[in-house]
Amino acid sequence: MRSPLTWIGGRLAEYLSQERPRGEQVGLVDPAVLAATLRPCDVLLVEGNTRISVAIKYLTQSTWSHAALYIGAALGPASGGGEAGVFIEADVRDGVRAVPLSEYGSLHTRICRPVGLAGEDAAAVIAYAVGHLGDRYDLKNVFDLARYLLPTPRVPARFRRRMIAFGSGDPTRAICSTLIAQAFQSVHYPILPEISHERTGDPECADCFRDMLRIRHHSLFAPRDFDVSPYFDVVKPTIEAGFDYRALRWVDGAQVAARRP
Repeated sequence: MRSPLTWIGGRLAEYLSQERPRGEQVGLVDPAVLAATLRPCDVLLVEGNTRISVAIKYLTQSTWSHAALYIGAALGPASGGGEAGVFIEADVRDGVRAVPLSEYGSLHTRICRPVGLAGEDAAAVIAYAVGHLGDRYDLKNVFDLARYLLPTPRVPARFRRRMIAFGSGDPTRAICSTLIAQAFQSVHYPILPEISHERTGDPECADCFRDMLRIRHHSLFAPRDFDVSPYFDVVKPTIEAGFDYRALRWVDGAQVAARRP
């Protein structure tokens, strides 16, 4: 039997996951072009259009409110002839699940690609995420986010990073960015590690220091961190597909003619 807190969390999750009644998001990339550009282990950042997106974007001061991990054909074809699940995400209502590309086709997205990720490590990252399919969304995250919806509070910027450190600590629960962060951290691939300067210990060089990386706790990661990470490349499908501004057609009929040398 479900506890009252679980029931309340479920109802709140349904409310927060509803699309906002005002405004409309429009995807800037053709889904076919997006599909042709994606590679396994790419992180797709999404500018969500739900109520919960408002709180996430406010706290992170970012366009991006959601993140999903592209796993390609790791799960094989869908049963019954439906669309195959090629992304793994943590959904506020359904928990960790696999979804098709069409889930994000009408939304503004960005591809963040881990640079130099070895093949065996890429397989391990995907296996980690797949192994968490079915995990529940962390309802503590839902209650925390609900506090920042209406009215939007004035929170000093220096406190916002800690305010996204949501979660109950239960390993069977997840939120979108923390699940992906844990997957990459399982192979020690950096996202935004903490950097400290420590002495080398060389007796002949008392003033010699070296940079040491420490894994940042997964609960502190937000979707924007994959965008600003120096270890992830931002891939723009329109440019990758071969963009030519002279081929664009404008509503006033104008078209740039190719210049002759």
